[in-house]
Amino acid sequence: MFYSIVRGIIRIFVYILNGKPEVQNREVVPKDENYILASPHRTWLDPVFLALAASPEQFSFMAKKELFKNPLLRRLIMKMNAFPVDRKNPGPSAIKTPVKILKEGKLGLVIFPTGSRHSSELKGGTLTIAKLSGKPIVPAVYSGPKTFKELLQRKKAVVRFGEPLVVERKTRLNDETAKQYGDLLQSRFDTIDKELGQQ
Repeated sequence: MFYSIVRGIIRIFVYILNGKPEVQNREVVPKDENYILASPHRTWLDPVFLALAASPEQFSFMAKKELFKNPLLRRLIMKMNAFPVDRKNPGPSAIKTPVKILKEGKLGLVIFPTGSRHSSELKGGTLTIAKLSGKPIVPAVYSGPKTFKELLQRKKAVVRFGEPLVVERKTRLNDETAKQYGDLLQSRFDTIDKELGQQ
């Protein structure tokens, strides 16, 4: 309930400042199960527009543990389904927590496996989470305002989804297969970028 209310408020705020975002290729998104929504992380606005584009589905989010030190912020982001991750020393919980959430079937997971637009390094954790949870990875790319100033300038915002990628549970994720899946996911990001005219 809290998630839906906050997302509704943000939607109104975004519409007033920047207009209605365009959502492309929404038909490829799974309709009968939760999933992993994976995207390159290029701006702090990424998770905002991804959550709006994937509505009415609700998601959990990985957040750096430092954000949980402030009691008020901690309470807020936990109500928004965020959970802490130690970026420098990610322990087993960085995999176990999202896998458990996905298996429960109520929430999807938003994850940013690439560091930036120019990074092609895919974190193996995304693939491991997909394999252990049995959930598909849906690639998505956001194109639009990257700063609050650009948001006020009403720069067009677009989110485009790509074909889901499934990591079979029987797959052994060694260096070779992880690279194959990683390259495949990266190629889907690249394809969406080209379709959006970002390359």
